[in-house]
Amino acid sequence: MIPRALKRLFHQVSIGDQSYRFMFRPGPPDEAVAFDCETTGLDVRQDDIISIAAVKIRGNRILASERFEAVARPEAEMKVDSIKVHRLREMDVGTGERIEAIIPRFLHFVEGRPLVGYYVDFDVRMVDKYLRGLVGIELPNPLIEVSKLYYERKYGDAPPGTTVDLSFAAMLRDLDLPALDQHDAFNDALMTAMMYLRLKDMKQRGVRIVRTRDVDRPQTTIG
Repeated sequence: MIPRALKRLFHQVSIGDQSYRFMFRPGPPDEAVAFDCETTGLDVRQDDIISIAAVKIRGNRILASERFEAVARPEAEMKVDSIKVHRLREMDVGTGERIEAIIPRFLHFVEGRPLVGYYVDFDVRMVDKYLRGLVGIELPNPLIEVSKLYYERKYGDAPPGTTVDLSFAAMLRDLDLPALDQHDAFNDALMTAMMYLRLKDMKQRGVRIVRTRDVDRPQTTIG
């Protein structure tokens, strides 16, 4: 797999549409964008984005008024299992825009800011699928994975055999954050932003998340 830094250099040279060169310029200092996508399924090659949302973060504040939301009309079939998760039906997305019209607006909203997400690689790969067709490149933005930050705060010093729970619900619970209606793209982006700020503050203060047998729920085992 080609490292993102190397891809960034290649794409910066090979970008086809020069009007998108702004993507390679660093964003404003101390700013980031939390974002989330809802999709027709989990296969990047075959599935499509049906909603995408983002919110800006500046310093220690979430700029709720600076948000991006859009519903896309997919070409891929809406899978029943996915509908049960995000509760968006064909009639809900049937009047949406084509994703090719949404992506440019999303890029101008994000610009060169780091992208914050929960399992952000999947969402980025979904956006990249369309971006390659539009501009011939992939997202060059730095990526911040909140589950990795959470792991460092809670399990970074854990002994072998410790059970690990990186679920969204566990993270919200441990960080004492409100659980909004999940699998709504904007709510997920907003909760991700809240988790990022809480974890960033904990790291700056050297605070760790306490592990107890009652709280830990076995998902993965260290060592």
